[in-house]
Amino acid sequence: MPLALLALAVGAFGIGTTEFVMMGLLPDVADDLHISIPSAGHLVSAYALGVVIGAPLLAAVTARMSRRTVLISLMGLFVAGNALSALAPDNGWLLAARFLSGLPHGAFFGVGAVVATNMVAPERKARSVSLMFLGLTVANVLGVPVATLMGQNLGWRATFLGVSAIGLAAIAALAFLIPHDHEHTTAQGLRGELAALRSLPVWLSLGTTVAGFGALFSAYSYITPMLTDAAGYAGASVTLLLALFGVGATAGNLLGGRLADHSLRGTLFGGLTSLVVVLALFPLLMRTEVTAAVGVILLGMAAFATGSPLQLMVMEKASSAPSLASSANQAAFNLANAGGAWIGGLALAAGFGVTSPALAGAALAVLGLAVASLAYTVDRRRAPATGRERIVASHVPQEAEAVHH
Repeated sequence: MPLALLALAVGAFGIGTTEFVMMGLLPDVADDLHISIPSAGHLVSAYALGVVIGAPLLAAVTARMSRRTVLISLMGLFVAGNALSALAPDNGWLLAARFLSGLPHGAFFGVGAVVATNMVAPERKARSVSLMFLGLTVANVLGVPVATLMGQNLGWRATFLGVSAIGLAAIAALAFLIPHDHEHTTAQGLRGELAALRSLPVWLSLGTTVAGFGALFSAYSYITPMLTDAAGYAGASVTLLLALFGVGATAGNLLGGRLADHSLRGTLFGGLTSLVVVLALFPLLMRTEVTAAVGVILLGMAAFATGSPLQLMVMEKASSAPSLASSANQAAFNLANAGGAWIGGLALAAGFGVTSPALAGAALAVLGLAVASLAYTVDRRRAPATGRERIVASHVPQEAEAVHH
């Protein structure tokens, strides 16, 4: 694997840290800015809104630019957003800064996935994407806990300054390690990129992402009350258990990337099926502390085993505009976050029990399997099977040759 993937992973680590650290800093931010906790919670929504809007928009408007230049520019926008967050004088300015911080998130992962796959041989494409996503999962294990402790001891503004420093390190790594790619820049522009999204298989792939990761967030959004009220953990133990989720997500991400290089659809179906089983068993797993810890790890593994396959599936179906489609998939991840949390909340509010969001998630995972099966059926009708799947390209790109030399 080329060392350039490390630069993408560093950027993903910074993005993952700033995305999730706000949850742990809400009380500190609310107290410092003299606002309520629910009002501070809008800062999480502002970031997610930035991701959903920025992912397809920035990928489309930068379609004619060198992908290396796009990645560096996006990380520059990320640094600016986090620095402005640290300097925000009031809640209004902080909302705007968090929205700005979210804008480059999806486009960075989308364009980064294309760059990652273009630097390796076809049989290593899924693994290359999983190594970029490794930065995101490791952020949940190390970045978020450390950044939260920094904010609690040095003030929440110090956290965002620290994340800005990670962004600057990522810019340096991107500048030194990502190969120049001017000759590979797309010439079709915005209209051509948007035309690629008219394909039914692309939308079915995006729908699989929304349903599949909606299943995860239906349960994960309410994991704390499950662990405390059902499994009997003390509140102080939840942070460690969430780190275990990050460990499971990291393992699942790496496993999914390796398996997807052998069978893209097989890994996707296997991951979604595992997610159905784990979520369906959650009411039983949450009965003891030991089984609850195992359940948290298995949830991370099952969900993130589908990350690389879903990303590559979208890129394969929109091969004429992989950057835009890949970025749109990141917007789908965030829609899944919001929608899954909402559906899980409905189950909880209906009085079905503290573990009911997991059962709602299992239903969403079944829906994801149904959409993925429909996508498979559509593909079989459009073209006969031709043996082992190849993702996006069937040759070793010139970028890979440049990196290897």
